[in-house]
Amino acid sequence: MEQPLDVPELAAGEFMLRPWRLPDLPLVREASEDDYIPLITTVPSSYSEEAGVAFIERQWSRATTRAGYTFVIAASSNRPVGHVGLWLKNLAEGRASLGYWVVKSARGQGAAAAAVDTVVDWALSDLRIPRLELWVEPWNMASIRTAERAGFQREGLLRSWQQVGDERRDMFMYSLLNHER
Repeated sequence: MEQPLDVPELAAGEFMLRPWRLPDLPLVREASEDDYIPLITTVPSSYSEEAGVAFIERQWSRATTRAGYTFVIAASSNRPVGHVGLWLKNLAEGRASLGYWVVKSARGQGAAAAAVDTVVDWALSDLRIPRLELWVEPWNMASIRTAERAGFQREGLLRSWQQVGDERRDMFMYSLLNHER
């Protein structure tokens, strides 16, 4: 078996990106209470301590199985406010993808922008990934601004691309090439 990925701690402006820990259960609880986050992620839609622990253990398993790097976004007070992941499923084809969310109580403070920018820099320079991708629903203007601020370019609309809750939804496809940054 291959070695697990070493999830580093990365400084992200006023925020810190770090591996998930069991004391992050309050973050999982708040995310599970969000109307949208559980629909599009593996955050449990109904919180219990058991479900929260299972979520955190899944984040640890992503490094163990080499599926990707998952980080907690922590504010300067060390309060966890969100999540950013770098998924390596298509790394053999020279591609990796990003996903991110921030809980409602911490939105509008630049956490997602700082986290995405930091993971992008790290993925392109240290990991030397040729192409990064992410998908955003057309209505999600905050996420679109975050992606575009980090240098991602919209490539097009993928119709009925992803199951979100009970329906298939369109997604904008964004990419960032290594030489573009």
